[in-house]
Amino acid sequence: MANLKATLNLPGQEPVELPILSGTAGHDVIDIRTLGSTGYFTHDPGFMATSSCESKITYIDGEEGILLHRGYAIDDLAFNAEYLEVCYIILYGDAPSKEQYAQFKATVHKHTMVHEQFASFFKGFRRDSHPMAILCGVSGALAAFYHDSLDVTNQRHREISAFRLLSKMPTIAAMCYKYSIGQPFVYPDNSLSYAGNFLKMMFSVPCEDYVVNPVIEKAMDRIFTLHADHEQNASTSTVRLAGSSGANPFACIAAGIASLWGPAHGGANEACLTMLLEIGTVDRIPEFIARAKDKEDPFRLMGFGHRVYKSKDPRATVMRQSCHEVLKELNTNDPLLDVAMELERIALEDPYFIEKKLYPNVDFYSGITLRAIGIPVSMFTVIFALGRTVGWIAHWNEMLSQPGQKISRPRQLYTGEAHRPFIKIDDRD
Repeated sequence: MANLKATLNLPGQEPVELPILSGTAGHDVIDIRTLGSTGYFTHDPGFMATSSCESKITYIDGEEGILLHRGYAIDDLAFNAEYLEVCYIILYGDAPSKEQYAQFKATVHKHTMVHEQFASFFKGFRRDSHPMAILCGVSGALAAFYHDSLDVTNQRHREISAFRLLSKMPTIAAMCYKYSIGQPFVYPDNSLSYAGNFLKMMFSVPCEDYVVNPVIEKAMDRIFTLHADHEQNASTSTVRLAGSSGANPFACIAAGIASLWGPAHGGANEACLTMLLEIGTVDRIPEFIARAKDKEDPFRLMGFGHRVYKSKDPRATVMRQSCHEVLKELNTNDPLLDVAMELERIALEDPYFIEKKLYPNVDFYSGITLRAIGIPVSMFTVIFALGRTVGWIAHWNEMLSQPGQKISRPRQLYTGEAHRPFIKIDDRD
């Protein structure tokens, strides 16, 4: 595709030639950066057909159900690597050697604690605050505690901030939960894995011993991995947009958390559990299946199908296995999980679901898994944010590392009033 150009014919002007750029995979793109000089701009609400950046981190082929991080397939990573190894790959581009990985983990463990005064920051929130509201606030407040390395033009400063965010996010996430239920904060235990440490900070109390269940630990590690990055989604684009202004990394991640909080983004697995609660019991499933098939009924089955993945969600294949492992291990007697499993069976067998490609997605299985583990619905998006932090950091750092970056400033199609004179209030009728 080298040197190929697209020709655009505009009214009253000579034809405009625009370069066609090719990546290593995916669609070619038309470079329209010079289009503004003609007096025209493109209009693409929701960026449905617009490439906003050049990136080497994650590739998605929605038609084929492919998700790659730095070229590695998500199922290979989820089944064969720990979450922190995936973090290394996303941040640095290649799989680490044993020595590199050991050093990386040691650095992450070194930064797991938060400033002791940070705990008092939580007292400003009501106990019944949504954990995402707390997470958004306290994540941005990290800049007030760790302001010794906030020069975003300094590569070393960016790396230090990356480690701080990656290391402290499980601690902060667990603190959000503990604060909401009135229990004391639990200090990190660096002898445990990333997932194991998070589980201990979530569920242990000072007066009792706590032993991490390896099946639960493995499932949580996979949940983090499956949510580590997902290309230029709303929250990642928000982080890049905030970062383009030169904002500090903690502020950028807080912006990403705020974007993720939306029910159309990170709240999907929470919405799935809400739907299961609405259905209530297995005997009511046929009623809701009929409603889902009725075009006149606004009811939607949450956790089925995906906007990006048209054939399958590769993350769901992995999460399904972990989900069933957890349910088998815990043998939980929960009517809601019975509803979920029956819905799964119907979705995988019913011709309507197969034809419409309404397969159970990663949100369906992760929501069920988190509920079985004992994590409240209000914490689901917090855990999503925890896993996604590494992706946000990687995109933020990649953007700042690329030459010629400018502050993001989208154009608009203005449809308001044209210029008109202002009449003083005393002269108005």
